[in-house]
Amino acid sequence: MLAMQLQAMGQRLVASDLPITAPGPNEVLLKVRACGVCRTDLHILDGELPLVRSPLVPGHEIIGVVVANGAGARRFSIGARIGVPWLGGACGRCRYCADARENLCDRAVFTGYHRDGGYAEYAVADQRYCLALPDLYDDVHAAPLLCAGLIGYRAYTMADSRAGDGLGLYGFGAAAHIVAQLAIAEGRKIYAFTRPGDLRSQQFARELGATWAGDSTMQPPVQLDAALLFAPVGALIPLALRAVRKGGVVVCAGIHMSDVPGFAYSLLWGERVVRSVANLTRADGEAFLALAAQHPIHTHMTKFSLDEANDALHALRTGAFDGAAVLLPRTDTT
Repeated sequence: MLAMQLQAMGQRLVASDLPITAPGPNEVLLKVRACGVCRTDLHILDGELPLVRSPLVPGHEIIGVVVANGAGARRFSIGARIGVPWLGGACGRCRYCADARENLCDRAVFTGYHRDGGYAEYAVADQRYCLALPDLYDDVHAAPLLCAGLIGYRAYTMADSRAGDGLGLYGFGAAAHIVAQLAIAEGRKIYAFTRPGDLRSQQFARELGATWAGDSTMQPPVQLDAALLFAPVGALIPLALRAVRKGGVVVCAGIHMSDVPGFAYSLLWGERVVRSVANLTRADGEAFLALAAQHPIHTHMTKFSLDEANDALHALRTGAFDGAAVLLPRTDTT
């Protein structure tokens, strides 16, 4: 099979001809039909997340069809279309797993990081951590739901218990453009913040229904009830704290963020909260995909063929597209 491998930190992916791996116990072998391109992939390539194995096939927003089952893998039948998210396994025994917080498991296994992912024509996954997909979405538009959608949803639920109508989204990329649609469907008002001068993305946010869109350095026209930070920029935390009302919450949704600068205690005072979101749980996946079936989400997609993975990553890095990017088998990119 064709696979795009990361062979050393900081290098371009290399097109490699690899053998197709047979599934082991509780595993399924998938023919990959689409794989989303995520900013976490950039964090791995750039060494902002330590490279835990090499060579590595990245990719953790996998849509695939089951072509073989390993021993004991009976959950999905041959031919079933399923999704593979970032969380690829957990120990099931630690205090976090026992407390329904498997996303914090110290022995968690992540797709496209600890195990090879979906930048390939075939992928192997643990069936217990795969997700059934709503029929409403085709392969291209389902792929970003599996990370951008899931992390956006978990961040949204972390803010929801404290928030009223005004929700700020800092960094209007793949995750924000999904969660914005969900929040608007539930009656929330969205305030979108982009890189300074990014008028294209601001207009994109308005087209999706945002009440207001502007530069991340600006203050919104009203106090926000909550803010979700998808941009990996620590300097946004004080700005977001300044934008939220007393009792508001700022949720940092990225797996990596640049250092947070010092800021006045007055920005935090008034029972404001800053918190992070780490990974996801299988329950998150099931809950979000059920909502996505009830509230149709239009994922704005830019397509690349599998062997164009480096171009896709560069386009993501430079903000060359709105929404999300997806890798497809070469014959499916038309």
